Amino acid sequence: MKSDNYLIEETHGWKQLANGYLNKTPIFQFVLVSLIFPLWGAAASLNDILITQFKSVFTLNDASTAFVQSAFYGGYFLIAIPASIVIKKQSYKFAIMMGLIFYVIGCGMFFPASQVATYTMFLAAIFAIAVGLSFLETSCDTYSSMIGSKKYANLRLNISQTLVPLGDIAGIILGKYLIFGSVGNLSETMSHMHGEARIAYGEKMLQLTLQPYKYILFILVAMLIILAITPMPKCKAVSLKKEINSQPSLRETFKHLVKNNRFKKGVLAQFIYVGMQTTVWSFTIRLALDLNHQITDSYASTFMVYSYISWFIGKLCANYFLNKYSVTKVLTIYSGLGTITLILTTIIPSMFAVWMAIFTSFFFGPEWPTIYAHTLDTVTDKRFTETAGAFIVMAIVGGAVVPAIQGYVSDITGSMQFSFIVPTICYVLVTIYFFFEYKYDLKHPQQITES
Repeated sequence: MKSDNYLIEETHGWKQLANGYLNKTPIFQFVLVSLIFPLWGAAASLNDILITQFKSVFTLNDASTAFVQSAFYGGYFLIAIPASIVIKKQSYKFAIMMGLIFYVIGCGMFFPASQVATYTMFLAAIFAIAVGLSFLETSCDTYSSMIGSKKYANLRLNISQTLVPLGDIAGIILGKYLIFGSVGNLSETMSHMHGEARIAYGEKMLQLTLQPYKYILFILVAMLIILAITPMPKCKAVSLKKEINSQPSLRETFKHLVKNNRFKKGVLAQFIYVGMQTTVWSFTIRLALDLNHQITDSYASTFMVYSYISWFIGKLCANYFLNKYSVTKVLTIYSGLGTITLILTTIIPSMFAVWMAIFTSFFFGPEWPTIYAHTLDTVTDKRFTETAGAFIVMAIVGGAVVPAIQGYVSDITGSMQFSFIVPTICYVLVTIYFFFEYKYDLKHPQQITES
């Protein structure tokens, strides 16, 4: 077989190589794809606001509030493989546009949901958004890593992922001022209401959930139009042997990937990591409200703004270190330090625990994109890239499982703070994963392609 650097196509100023990568990164197209990343950040952070609101309005326990994340990340899990099939049969651009369309539909469903005023209807709207985001992440994560030279695949994805916290911050700010703005402490206010007065006030509060999604809808439509008229590279690997030139089937791909032990470990690590990240962010506001009964919901949501700023700074610092040192070594250190901050979150009986939870987000910075790119890099035959990426995205379902476990632990122990032992254990496991990957890299230096 000829080299992966063999030229397949030259168009619009870039050259397509056999392995799916390009000879250079088209800047406008890369920026356009990267600007989609904060869009799913905004949706995810709004879930943290909705969890706090729904708990009071619908009188839910902690385990039940976690169904918000179950609907959200469950949608990711169910749609990732169909999204990868769309990419294989169509293109990354087509899949991204499909994701934006489903995202628009999901945001639109919040309008009837606020009128029906049932928890199930809101979960359906959140699930619809997740369908769109599954298309977006399955396509954009892999696309960002492929849209340029192979050497800088990991760095490109980390740069794109650096924009996600900006979306998270925007989502929290929208929720803080448009949903919590005039509410005060919703749980405290509604605890003194009964009967029809309580129901009426709850319905009024649910109307506020419409506000942030109105702004998101405008941005989504604008992005959809710009993407539709912009030429985008294919970035799809092809075989240079005529006898195997057809794309492998889903069954063939699954059989190939299931034999790859490092790929399977990477998927499991992503499952654990996303579950840990989601549960820390889902319950930080609740932790603050539990430790200090004097603060309002709006004030408590500010801690999530600090968390996402911490996450953003962590990403920037990680981008510097990842460009100078071993990827797996940097992530082993990040994960170990993050484990320590979560231990402190679990055992310190004061608001200092909240600040430790916020500091944990600093160490979250490079985790998702690095696990993603590192795991994808273990798949040497790039004909399986699209589906391999989908399996890694499916690991996001950890965000549906781990928060439910933490909510259950909180309910049975009566301590929201102690329940943070769940993400602490998760971070220990992620640290172990990166440590052994670092040991593997030391033994196989010729296989390290990340930069």
